[in-house]
Amino acid sequence: MEMNREKLCASKADVSSDTAFHCSTCHDDEEWSNTSRGRAKSRSLSASPALGSTKEFRRTRSLHGPCPVTTFGPKACMLQNPKTIMHIQDPASQRLTWNKPPKSVLVIKKIRDASLLQPFKELCVYLTEENNMIVYVEKKVLEDPAIANDDNFGPVKKKFCTFREDYDDISNQIDFIICLGGDGTLLYASSLFQGSVPPVMAFHLGSLGFLTPFNFENFQSQVTQVIEGNAALVLRSRLKVKVVKEHREKITVQNGIEENGVVSTNIEKEVGKQIMQYQVLNEVVVDRGPSSYLSNVDVFLDGHLITTVQGDGVIVSTPTGSTAYAAAAGASMIHPNVPAIMITPICPHSLSFRPIVVPAGVELKIMLSPDARNTAWVSFDGRKRQEICHGDSISITTSCYPLPSICFRDPVSDWFESLAECLHWNVRKKQNNFAVEE
Repeated sequence: MEMNREKLCASKADVSSDTAFHCSTCHDDEEWSNTSRGRAKSRSLSASPALGSTKEFRRTRSLHGPCPVTTFGPKACMLQNPKTIMHIQDPASQRLTWNKPPKSVLVIKKIRDASLLQPFKELCVYLTEENNMIVYVEKKVLEDPAIANDDNFGPVKKKFCTFREDYDDISNQIDFIICLGGDGTLLYASSLFQGSVPPVMAFHLGSLGFLTPFNFENFQSQVTQVIEGNAALVLRSRLKVKVVKEHREKITVQNGIEENGVVSTNIEKEVGKQIMQYQVLNEVVVDRGPSSYLSNVDVFLDGHLITTVQGDGVIVSTPTGSTAYAAAAGASMIHPNVPAIMITPICPHSLSFRPIVVPAGVELKIMLSPDARNTAWVSFDGRKRQEICHGDSISITTSCYPLPSICFRDPVSDWFESLAECLHWNVRKKQNNFAVEE
């Protein structure tokens, strides 16, 4: 009798432990079978179908789901971590939705490009008059003489809300973003939001257009489709970067601009230190600057020294940035849905130094080596370039605020079409087949 009670208690414990780590989001479309030995069994990718039951076995909706399964066999499970940075999702399940209908839109236009004036005007008229939306535009965009002197555009221009970069905070006022231009407009949109980023719809009106999948010919129907919440999303991970500098001289900060002309964001003053934080979409580049000597920087991963880079510098990039500077430096191209950070040397003085991919979420730290002959320079998505001296450090990890980029079709199709159209990936003259002999 006592033995039966123990078996019953053990059976209940197994069931409770299994359901405690069960994620309903991952298995909302799965069929549950009868319990065996007191433990519920589900049909999943990791489960092998029994002989004769192949027709009943089917794949789950996603490979990983919004929350990866953390139970392994009947006894083992993953220790729950409250510091989880991000969850892995199946790209096919990422869709845009709105809790409330969007009312405000930020329109970003490439500066000093006359060919974008007419598309910009057509889009703004459509948003304000047809959809009755609040349009935010950067102030320097409206200072273009072609827009300022256009009397027909005057009534529409009066409805705009304007802002200035590094002066006005619009992070909590924008529902979604529309970019007109090349890939640089998307990088600029990312830099405006140091926290949560609204969905971004990018039109290809620039030179390359790797990150801008939409054409402007049918913009009315495409914008309407996004406003109705019918679109696929790709979550482009960003890097959270913290630069800690030794305080060597007194620097006065007025309106976010230092005396040396470098624009700073989120500056915090400590005793003898200056801390700056950035959100980076493409890459962090550390290079030797104007010096003729090799750069000599130490790279730490989670506090452990992994290597010293001797060469022209090093690139730390996101999967989105893997097709930019990193690809030009010989790195592999990574799909933006892959959670990873890539470390790519720039012209290393070593035959065996190859680009490496590390898991998303690790913390990288880059510092000048103690015996480095010169200083180094760092830039973030090609902007806010500054000097790094001995004692300074650059900490890099995966940001918990990705950039949600709206897809034209889906994340996989858009990415491979961009590879083919923009980078001409795997394009070569085809090999002739053998002639058929009679």
